[in-house]
Amino acid sequence: MVRPHLLLHPPAPPVTPRPAATLLLVRDGPEGPQLLMTRRSAQARFAPGAYVFPGGAVDAADHAAVREGVALRCRPGEEPATVAAMLAAVREAFEELGVLLARDARGRWVEGRELAVLDRHAPLLPQCRAHGLELALDEVHWLAYWITDRDLPIRFDVPFFVAPMPPQQAPQADGREQFEPLWVTPAEALRRHEGGDFPMVFPTVRTLQHLQRYTSAAALLADCAARGAPAWVSCPRAGWLGGQEARFMEHEPPFGELELVAPDGQLVHALDWRHDSAVPLLRHLRRLTAPNPGRMTGPGTNAYLVGEPDTGCIVVDPGPDDAGHLERLFAAAGGDVRAIVCTHSHPDHAPGAYPLQARVRAAGRPAPPVLGLASAATARPHSRWAPERSLVDGERLTLAGPDGVVRHTLRVVHTPGHAANHLCLLLEEDGLLFSGDHILNGSTTVIDPPDGDMDAYLRSLERLRALCLEEGVRFILPAHGHVLGEAPAAIERLIAHRLQREAKVAAALAAHPQGDLDTLVRLAYDDVSPALWPVARRSLLAHLKRLDAARFEALLETDA
Repeated sequence: MVRPHLLLHPPAPPVTPRPAATLLLVRDGPEGPQLLMTRRSAQARFAPGAYVFPGGAVDAADHAAVREGVALRCRPGEEPATVAAMLAAVREAFEELGVLLARDARGRWVEGRELAVLDRHAPLLPQCRAHGLELALDEVHWLAYWITDRDLPIRFDVPFFVAPMPPQQAPQADGREQFEPLWVTPAEALRRHEGGDFPMVFPTVRTLQHLQRYTSAAALLADCAARGAPAWVSCPRAGWLGGQEARFMEHEPPFGELELVAPDGQLVHALDWRHDSAVPLLRHLRRLTAPNPGRMTGPGTNAYLVGEPDTGCIVVDPGPDDAGHLERLFAAAGGDVRAIVCTHSHPDHAPGAYPLQARVRAAGRPAPPVLGLASAATARPHSRWAPERSLVDGERLTLAGPDGVVRHTLRVVHTPGHAANHLCLLLEEDGLLFSGDHILNGSTTVIDPPDGDMDAYLRSLERLRALCLEEGVRFILPAHGHVLGEAPAAIERLIAHRLQREAKVAAALAAHPQGDLDTLVRLAYDDVSPALWPVARRSLLAHLKRLDAARFEALLETDA
């Protein structure tokens, strides 16, 4: 856990979200599934003028009605809290749009004449009992679970449910909270939103993006019924991107960085990639991204500065030998660089180490040692490099204050796989892992034999996963891309992805035991852009080494 006094922003506990529920009513239209949406009042406190699905607060009466169990038709075993939320969603759809998900005593859907005798502004369940109706909560299914973003002044805790639109009913807005009910396909709503004439809040947009995959209302309902649980649970986080407010879900690359920089959800952090100055992440941690963006480097190589003004800095991965970049690194450190560590010897990581050391020496300061591991004999010519001193697995590099008390400790973790001399660093006091190229955000690293080794890579991943669990590591700081959160889970997903890819390689090899690399890549990486297949060939070879050593040797020779 990051030490609280080193956070950039003071605590700002988010507003407690209010329980609410939303109902997506679905039917089939000429172009596929349609959803019933409506426009909120321009005077509403939350999302004024936005197009939404019907819904509202879950109140005490909803919970009381569930305890009574009268006029409710539910699936066996449903949690009472879930039933109360379903009831609230159905009730709100009736109050706002006059649509009632209910059946009569003979099990038929309620129709217009029966609806006409009901008062939308009076308690619903007593009316249902009086007319022998049951709310069809057994037709309501989980879709998603949203918790409103932490930075907003009004927040809701909102299950999103989906149900079929009752036949022979027509929506009619109440004219107070909701206006202009309409049926719209997800694609049409998103197109209009992009065009600027269909305002929607973030959860609505992301829900519609998810629903685009369905070709019929029946398919959507069947999928939700089979799942029996939310397809996702999300409390998004917000940052600035291109000068505009941008929000992200947990699986998206910027989410972990936003959580690290502003754990209480303040809208304060800019996510734009900058090469001109260091980006503060914590009071003792900054990132300066080298101006070397590309297919293999993403936005560029991240150099990290660990330390405070009175402790000096350790620079992790100084990057390429780019004079402007190294001068910015020197300035960001205030010239006080105590050590330079390279996670490995690839040309976008290590070449700047000795020139940065020389820049510090030229300023009249003690020359910081250049640390890391020497490249192995298997390294390609452009990756041959040696540090002044080789680090030892488990060794600790420390920064102390003027009083001699150690404040920041980086533990060395040898992680061969991407390169034979690859290492990671654990900032022990804060549970932060600097992963070099072993773990990236938004892409998977290339394993390039013979210096790269898939067996070693997967073993190193397992070691890092265990380390994260043992040390309570939550955040990973990669050499390319934003900070990752939920470190153990992120590593588990990466391991699973690699093994799934290996299964595809094995299937391709079984189908074409004498296939050349082009054939195997086309089959095993059919979900990857062909533009990336030349790079994928290298990782495919690494998988082949684990699966069929003889075939690996033969193909390695042809790909040399």
